[in-house]
Amino acid sequence: MELLPAAWRAVNSYGIRINNRTYDAPELGPMRRHDSGITAKRGLWEVHRDPYDVSRVWVRNHRGGGEWVQATWKYLNRAPVPFGDLAWDHVSHQLPKATEEELAEAVAALLTRAHAGPARPAAKKSRKAATAKKDRRVAARTKATTPTAATTPPPPSTQDEPAPHELAEDEETMAEVIPLGLFDPLEDPWKRS
Repeated sequence: MELLPAAWRAVNSYGIRINNRTYDAPELGPMRRHDSGITAKRGLWEVHRDPYDVSRVWVRNHRGGGEWVQATWKYLNRAPVPFGDLAWDHVSHQLPKATEEELAEAVAALLTRAHAGPARPAAKKSRKAATAKKDRRVAARTKATTPTAATTPPPPSTQDEPAPHELAEDEETMAEVIPLGLFDPLEDPWKRS
């Protein structure tokens, strides 16, 4: 989470606002409308987000032990699949005065249309066809960056491990290792020794 892009935001009574989206969690309760204690950032809280998955953000609890609190997007149930900032920005530019709920429904409609594929081939290039093509491209990029299900490592084997291979008397031992010389960048490469 530390490597994800960070933003400094206030934790209000409704949660956190990032890019016209509202994130909230019950664990944010002690942080609501309180100062983080970081004077260099005017008391704002450190929030990390994944630009390829808008479903959640992580807030560092500076007042606690520095642990991370996960907050989920308020309208997560509106979108059929996880999507990123690319799809959100694409729709928000088309609907500049839309509310967060309207944008969530528009993104869901965009991804549903893209998943269904083209209805019929366009005979004439028009502005509507160009917009539809751009919609499909955004949806394809979103689908390509959708994270796969987290795989869990296999459980440790409970069977007895076989004994390590022991050298038989007739097997040869390994050859002697001869180290290479050190590289000298100031040495003339054309000089032969």
